[in-house]
Amino acid sequence: MGKVRTLAVGAATGLGSAAAALAVGDLTAAFTGPSSAPVVAVGSAAIDLTPTWLKDFAVQHFGTHDKTVLLAGIYATMLVLALLSGVLALRRRWAGAVLFALFAGVGARAAVSRQVSIVPSLVAGAVGIAVLLLLVRRLAPRTAADTARNDTAPADTTPADAAAPRPPTGMPRRGFLVALAGTAVLAAVAETAARALTAARYNVSAARAAIRLPAPAKPLPPVPASAHPAVPGLSSFSTPSADFYRVDTDLTLPQVSPHGWTLRVHGMVDHPMELSFDDLLHRPLTELDHTLSCVSNQIGGPYVSTTRWLGASLPALLREAGVRPGAQQVVGRSTDGMTIGSPLDLVLDGRTALLAVAMDGRPLPVAHGFPCRSVVPGLYGYASATKWLVDLEVTSFAAYDPYWVQRGWDRTGTVRTASRIEVPAPLAQLPAGTVTVAGTAWATHRGISAVEIRADGGPWQQARLATAVSPDVWRQWSCEWHATTSGLHTLEVRATDSTGAVQPQARTPPFPSGATGWHSVVVTVD
Repeated sequence: MGKVRTLAVGAATGLGSAAAALAVGDLTAAFTGPSSAPVVAVGSAAIDLTPTWLKDFAVQHFGTHDKTVLLAGIYATMLVLALLSGVLALRRRWAGAVLFALFAGVGARAAVSRQVSIVPSLVAGAVGIAVLLLLVRRLAPRTAADTARNDTAPADTTPADAAAPRPPTGMPRRGFLVALAGTAVLAAVAETAARALTAARYNVSAARAAIRLPAPAKPLPPVPASAHPAVPGLSSFSTPSADFYRVDTDLTLPQVSPHGWTLRVHGMVDHPMELSFDDLLHRPLTELDHTLSCVSNQIGGPYVSTTRWLGASLPALLREAGVRPGAQQVVGRSTDGMTIGSPLDLVLDGRTALLAVAMDGRPLPVAHGFPCRSVVPGLYGYASATKWLVDLEVTSFAAYDPYWVQRGWDRTGTVRTASRIEVPAPLAQLPAGTVTVAGTAWATHRGISAVEIRADGGPWQQARLATAVSPDVWRQWSCEWHATTSGLHTLEVRATDSTGAVQPQARTPPFPSGATGWHSVVVTVD
């Protein structure tokens, strides 16, 4: 039982030290910024260093929970290191302390790479070491007998060996238990205070709720009911904000106050500009119905949503700034450091590109870029949708590679034609007879002119297209399939855009320029 008790005491020592370290680190980050918290800094750096194939795997298999999985992995790793540090410290105090110093170093290096404060990581490491040494000292305090033994230690015994605490073989000392309980209280109080201070200092919910949106200069008509076939199970035409897909690299949502927000416009322009949020709201505002999609979306995937945006004209602002000859892209920078580049010729070709301040009739949700984000129809989000936008730089392709281009993604980001079957659901069991098949298709900024389905590789059948709202939004469709033969059947769909180009059959992965292929579902007819 001696070894078991030693491991248990060591584990408690390490866990208590790690809990105190993280809690005090989080409390420090309440003053230096939530993104500088040790775990967040390490996780954000890990995202930046993750290879493209692994990021794509995470998005496909974990979806919007990919960040939760990453954080769980970081905490699990820290748990193992904490246990190890506690056990090692019972034999060699310096060995346990080294692990906490390593943790502080990794956190500080990650913070530097993310351009956030290193102080929380350094404070967390120092607290972890201090608590670890305190707990070990309380477990095996020095006594006169200990000193005598050290004075008579064999010649080949090192000072560290002589000073090392003896692993416990009986019950832990009372002083250790009191210190461990105090550590738990310290960690709980510090973490509670950290969350309260972070919410008080950085939450922008009240500022968002206080915004009164100006009316658009030319309101769009309501989306007609005929744009959405009345088929149970079919996606709504407009996506509620709460259901709008979110794919980004942020472990903590940036909390940007509109009161101190500014947008800088610079680079290859004749007249650099800086706008406040009030300046933006006083510009003519435009409404845009637009379907935004993620380049990581697999065929038939969920990372596509539609809403009505409200914002100021991005092309108008750039023309006021005076774009110089040779400029090729406009790079949006987020407050979190993300950079997204949009081809300038596409932004200025007449499409309704916006500096959006609202979606679905309300100020942007924090998760979707409050107080301002860019929207450029016809481009995937990675090439058009800078959330928490604070900077626009007009530049050339040769001068700068934005975040995703640095990682090998296509520079242009043009949305590919896509379609999916939503009804019936995959593996559905259907009665024989007439079956309604329905779904959604999009070719943003080109529009959809036709959708076809077929069963079991047979002839293509034209689907009924719902009313087209604009080329910048998806188009829903439906048709009847006569299911006369029982057994398994495969339904496929393909779309044709307004240029006459048919969606290609060949399947390609999302990287580097978006997935291609026909979506299919397998159903059973009774």
